[in-house]
Amino acid sequence: MWKLVFKGLRTFISLLFYRNTPQLAVGSFIEFRHNINLQHQLYHMIPLHLYHARQCDPKKCTGKKLARFNLATLHDNPGKLPGGAIFLDPFSEKALSPADDAGRGIVVLDCSWVEVERVFPVLQRLRLQHRALPYLLAANAVNFGKPFKLSTVEAFAAALYILGEKEQAALILNKFKWGPVFLELNREPLERYSKAKDSTEVVKIQGDYLGL
Repeated sequence: MWKLVFKGLRTFISLLFYRNTPQLAVGSFIEFRHNINLQHQLYHMIPLHLYHARQCDPKKCTGKKLARFNLATLHDNPGKLPGGAIFLDPFSEKALSPADDAGRGIVVLDCSWVEVERVFPVLQRLRLQHRALPYLLAANAVNFGKPFKLSTVEAFAAALYILGEKEQAALILNKFKWGPVFLELNREPLERYSKAKDSTEVVKIQGDYLGL
């Protein structure tokens, strides 16, 4: 008899606890799973690095927003950028292609050209892989529809897409209302670039859009 009473009391207490805390328990579990999934995603993503010279409006800076979501690493010292990474350099004579190795990450500079000239000797010591992005249209509000006028997040996303990391490209763009539009505007060229054999083929494909 006492066993039955004890068993019933234990069941009653369990039901009472669950009835009063179901949302907390379920919510905490969902949040825990979300954090685990996010950490798993971040671990397998290409590292994104940004040298930020604090020369832009922080409210409009796409790079700083990525850093707030832990999707990019912000550097205020160019010497701390990872050596051997891909550096998105608009003046590079070699175009980015799927053949490039992004194991050390991707680097973008968010500063004036005067600042670029100042830090260039530092960048040379890092032995970065200088690569130029091919023809693409901007989707950001400032330069919408203009070729080559990409924001920091658009530059990162374009590079990721070309390197075959399409999910990561979509992930960082989804932090901006206009972000998905970038992929819509450039779906065809991005797909073609991502299937190119090397830099020479990327430049050849680019010629189709430049009318060369």
